[in-house]
Amino acid sequence: MKPISIHTDYITLGQFLKLADCISTGGQAKSFLQDTPITVNGEPENRRGKKLIPGDNIRVQGCGEFQIVRE
Repeated sequence: MKPISIHTDYITLGQFLKLADCISTGGQAKSFLQDTPITVNGEPENRRGKKLIPGDNIRVQGCGEFQIVRE
């Protein structure tokens, strides 16, 4: 599981996808979320505005498993 460090209280799923190098631009988030199975803490998620907080585990099909950590 790869850690993704954030400096704030939370990060949105759309921002996370860019930080995790799953997408190259924020504009790709909507279509990526429609086409790619993603789970947050074991639950399916497709809202790019979903707030992720330190401790959350994210699995992105074809990209990997990640955990949000506070830097």
